[in-house]
Amino acid sequence: MLAVLALGYLLIWRGWRNRGRRQNDVPALHEVPEAVARGAVRARGEGTYVVTTTAGDWLDRIVAHGLGTRSLAHMIVSEAGVLFARVGAPDVFVPLAALRGARLERGMAGKFVEEGGLVVVTWEHGTRQLDTGFRPRAAADRDELLAAVQGLVEVKS
Repeated sequence: MLAVLALGYLLIWRGWRNRGRRQNDVPALHEVPEAVARGAVRARGEGTYVVTTTAGDWLDRIVAHGLGTRSLAHMIVSEAGVLFARVGAPDVFVPLAALRGARLERGMAGKFVEEGGLVVVTWEHGTRQLDTGFRPRAAADRDELLAAVQGLVEVKS
């Protein structure tokens, strides 16, 4: 029984590693600028960083650079962009220039909640369009975060 279990974990690990190799065109993540720490915050929410996927394909998880790792996080929307400050995983910063939009969704790659329970930020990174999902702990934060990101996209346009 233990051998079968170990084989299962080995195959899962190899699949995850191979997916990362296939996604080697995903560039390194952006550094978090000092302006985010000092700048005006439009919205902030505590919750769970769910996952980053290819835009429009909620099952195509991006694992390169730790983007596929679920973790507790704070989502901070500032004048410089959107920061997902994660616990136990690298922070994900989406600069203002890379933002493409935001919407509410019911689920993505292994996480499903009530209708509109996830804030999904669409952004461009290298040659890829990506969707990053965030589940706010407080439902009241959801609309504030969504409006703040949409406001940044409108200002940029």
